[in-house]
Parts: sequence; C-alpha cells; structure tokens
Amino acid sequence: MSRNAPHILTVPGLNNSGERHWQTHWERTRTDTSRAELGLWDQPHRNSWVTRLNAEIEASPKPVILVAHSLGCQAVAWWVALQGQSYGWPVAGALLVAPPDVERDKGERFATFRNLPDVFLPFPSIVVASRNDHYAEYAHAAGLARGWGSFLVDAGHCGHINADSDIGEWQFGQRLLDRLIVAAQGREQPSDAVERRAAERFLAARPVHGHDPERAERSVSSH
Repeated sequence: MSRNAPHILTVPGLNNSGERHWQTHWERTRTDTSRAELGLWDQPHRNSWVTRLNAEIEASPKPVILVAHSLGCQAVAWWVALQGQSYGWPVAGALLVAPPDVERDKGERFATFRNLPDVFLPFPSIVVASRNDHYAEYAHAAGLARGWGSFLVDAGHCGHINADSDIGEWQFGQRLLDRLIVAAQGREQPSDAVERRAAERFLAARPVHGHDPERAERSVSSH
C-alpha cells in the first residue's frame, strides 16, 4: 500500500451497521478501513456524533476518506458545518450513501440533525441514492448532492442500500471508493483551486456502471 494511501473511515447511521451490512464487510476485508465509533447508535445526537467523528479524523496520521451510510451522511455534513477544513485535508473525500430525509421524519430520533445550514463539502464527494429508498425520495437525495457539491450516482432500485438490499460486499460501491482514493493520492496538505478542479474532473471523467442492469444505469453525473 502506498505511503500516501488514505485511511477509510466508515460512518454508520441509526442503529449502527450489523454483520451483514456492506460497511461491516469492508471493515473485515480491507486493511485500510475502520469504523468511527460514534456511540448513542439508537438515540443519535448531532453534537455527540460530530465530536466523536472529529476525534476519529484528527487521530488519523493519514488523509481520511469518509464512507457514510444513512444518517452518517448528515453527520459528515454537520461536521463540515461545525468544524470546517481546508479543501482536501484532513478529509480527502467522502462516499455518502442513502442519506435520509431528516426534515420529513417528524419523530425525535433525527431532531438534532434537522435544519442543516447550506454547506459545500470541502473535498471530492459522491452521493449514492436509490430510487425506492423508504427514508428519502430520490429527488431529495439529488438536492442534497447539488447543495453539497457532490457527484450523484443513481443506484436504481436498491432500497436503503443496506443489508436488506442483498448486495453483499457491494463491489460497485468499492469501485466508487477506488475513484475517491485515486483522487486523494498524494494530497498531504491543503489543496489549491487547481487541485480541486483536477479531482472533480477525475471523478466526472466517465460513467461508472454496475453489473446488474435491473438495479440501475449507474452513472456519475455532475451537479
């Protein structure tokens, strides 16, 4: 592994990610990957999660790529809003999978994650959204991608892109992660505008397609 290879930090959502979840599979099979232990998994609180996520990021001697699922995506966005960083350091990229619509859910479990201010993510990022996710309409996820400055990937009909989606180790997601890793290679200090544009051009260079045509025409599109 390259000396400059980033560390992959998974950020689960509500109730954590179980044994069959693709995040857990990645943590078992990839030597560059570990989980952010945010705690309060069944009663998430924004400030607690952001504080713990920040500690995990600061503890890494390498640049970090965040791989968030569900409410973990909002935790990443709130981390940016409350902590901030220079472009590309210490977080060098993020894969944001199935972000929920926390404004639509009127219960208390997402209450502290609502009213997210406008925040443009200061690193290359990809949002992956499903057409039949019961936690968010596809259009809502597309709106988040536009606001965050992320590239949007249509995952087709994959539910909440979790263990119930029956995607195993989710090889397609790992190919998206590989793009972020390549874009992050060699970035050991804050990037300037030229590096940012170069990373964005790399991510948008060509469509990325999955193996299952019934699940999606999975392509990266710029917003």
